[in-house]
Amino acid sequence: MPVVLDPDAAAVYKAFQEAGRPAYETLTAPEARAYYAQARFATNPEAPELARVEELAIPAPHGTIPARLCVPRQPRQHDGLSPALVFFHGGGWVIGDLDSHDVVCRQLAVEGALIVISVDYRLAPEHKFPAATEDAIAATKWIAANASELGIDAARLAIGGDSAGGNLAAVVALAARDAGGPAIAGQLLIYPATDFAMTHGSHSEPETSVLLTHSVIRWFRDHYLNGTTDIHDWRASPARATNFVGLPPAYVLTAGADPLRDEGNEYAERLKQAGVPVTTRHYPGQFHGFFTMGKLLQQANVAVGEIGAWLKGLG
Repeated sequence: MPVVLDPDAAAVYKAFQEAGRPAYETLTAPEARAYYAQARFATNPEAPELARVEELAIPAPHGTIPARLCVPRQPRQHDGLSPALVFFHGGGWVIGDLDSHDVVCRQLAVEGALIVISVDYRLAPEHKFPAATEDAIAATKWIAANASELGIDAARLAIGGDSAGGNLAAVVALAARDAGGPAIAGQLLIYPATDFAMTHGSHSEPETSVLLTHSVIRWFRDHYLNGTTDIHDWRASPARATNFVGLPPAYVLTAGADPLRDEGNEYAERLKQAGVPVTTRHYPGQFHGFFTMGKLLQQANVAVGEIGAWLKGLG
C-alpha cells in the first residue's frame, strides 16, 4: 500500500533522523526507557488543567500496580458518578509509563468528560508475558469492584490503550467477556498490536518502517514473549481468539505508515463480522506513535477530539 506522510509527519520523522538518536534495539531496556521518557518533552502538547489527579496503588498478587486517576473539571455525572476509561500505555511492553502518556490521558479525560485511570503494568524483559496481561486484567477488575469509591459508574467503564496498550485492552475485553465480567462499555484500540505472527503486508513494506521500525518491533516482541509458542496464545495475540461475539463496542484507529496497520484493520473487520459495533478511523499520512505528539502533529489533537466524542457516545 503506497504511503505518503503528511507534511508535518514527514518533518517530524526527518527531525528524529537528524537528531541521531540510537535505535532502541541497540540499547538495553533501561536505556531505551530513558530515551523514550525524554522524547515526550519535545512531542507532547501542554497538559490541560484537571480538577484532581491522584496516584493509586492497586493490590495484586505480586504486590501493587501503580495507577493514576485523572478527573476533569466538568465530568459527566449521574447520581454523582462518572463514566471512566482505564488506559494502558504503549511502548512495546518494554518502555513507557504513567508519565509518558500523562498528557494524552489528561486530554482524553477533558475531551471525553470522564475519569481516566492510567495503569502502569509490569514491563519486559524483567517481567515477560503474561505479566502485563495479568496486571491489565487485575487492575480492571479492581477498578470495577471499587468503582463507587473512585467516583466511577461501573456500568460506564471503558478500556483502551495505544499500541501495546491497545493489545492489552483487546485482551482485557476478551477476558472480561469470558469471565462474565466486569462489564465493559467500550474498547478503544489505538493502532493496536493484535497478532505476533507479524505476517501482514504492513510488516514488510519499506514505507511503514517509520519510528516503529520493522527491526525494533521484533526487539519488542523478543523482550516480551518467552518463545514462539506464545505467539499463538490469544492473551498475547488477541487476533488468535476464536470467537469475537459479545465483545463491547470498539473504536479502532490505524495509521498509514505503521507496521501494525493491516492487523489493526483486520481486527476491526473481524469484530464487525461478529456483530460488534465498530468505529474505525484511519490516518493515512501519519506514522505509528503520532497520537501522543500533539505538540508537533495537529492530527493527534484531532484524534483525541474524535475519540472524546466517541467516548461520550457510549453513554
